[in-house]
Amino acid sequence: MTALRRLMAQVRGMADASAASAGIFVRDVGQGLLEVSHNTLALLGLVAVGAVVFVGGRSDLRESIEAQTLDWLQARQEARADPAELLAAQLAEPDAVARATAVNPKELNRQQAAVAQWISRRYRVAPEPISRLVKEAWIVGNRVGLDPTLILAIMAVESSFNPFAQSPVGAQGLMQVMTHIHDDKYTAFGGKFAAFDPVTNLRVGAQVLKECITRAGSLEEGLRYYVGAANLTDDGGYATKVLAEQNHLRMVAGGKIVAVNAPRPAAGASSAKPESTQPAQIPVKGEDKPLPERVALLRGPGN
Repeated sequence: MTALRRLMAQVRGMADASAASAGIFVRDVGQGLLEVSHNTLALLGLVAVGAVVFVGGRSDLRESIEAQTLDWLQARQEARADPAELLAAQLAEPDAVARATAVNPKELNRQQAAVAQWISRRYRVAPEPISRLVKEAWIVGNRVGLDPTLILAIMAVESSFNPFAQSPVGAQGLMQVMTHIHDDKYTAFGGKFAAFDPVTNLRVGAQVLKECITRAGSLEEGLRYYVGAANLTDDGGYATKVLAEQNHLRMVAGGKIVAVNAPRPAAGASSAKPESTQPAQIPVKGEDKPLPERVALLRGPGN
């Protein structure tokens, strides 16, 4: 029994020694791995810091990395996006409203609002863009000394408020300005394509109309010059139609009720004018040129 006990004690001693040795081994290995990890992380940190410092000093690399990162994020987002939402995002232009020729009719005063509403119903055009044109006609009319209802009446007769109208001879826009003759007036607005911007066409047309009236000496004769019939015996009833429409607008602005289906001039009313291809005799720059090159300041759609 004594020998057996002695043997078991030896076995237990060996087991305890083995366990202690294994514990020491595991502890040493763990400490080694920890030190290696610390050193590796420190090295990676140093590399990262160095990379940040290097890239920070190179704006081109920084911008390139930012662009690549943004492209990657956008690609990831597009990959998860709904096709309809993706298309809407591609076509979106939040600043597009700045190009719109429109205002809220509620921003107009009583006279302007009445005129805008009447024109909108009479010519079947949206009230917001018409409100913008009515407001502009009041502003420009005050600046150049023209009745705003006259400017609006010209637009009604010439184009029925179609900003993209064009006559066979090249009169363009709301007030049917001869763009190739008045290209110098469009320079201040960025070029001749501005003829199709409603507000610009209104402003240039008002300048031309004012010049015509000043040179002719009266409103009626100025309208004949405007339509290119200054040297003709008949303007095809153009002046009468413009003044009749202006009278309607004046009545509306004055608070009177005018039927929207009252007889109205057809767009381009001057087209009925016979033999209207002859240019008006208006003293303009280049008067020494042959008469066909001294075209009227502005021609109606039918000229």
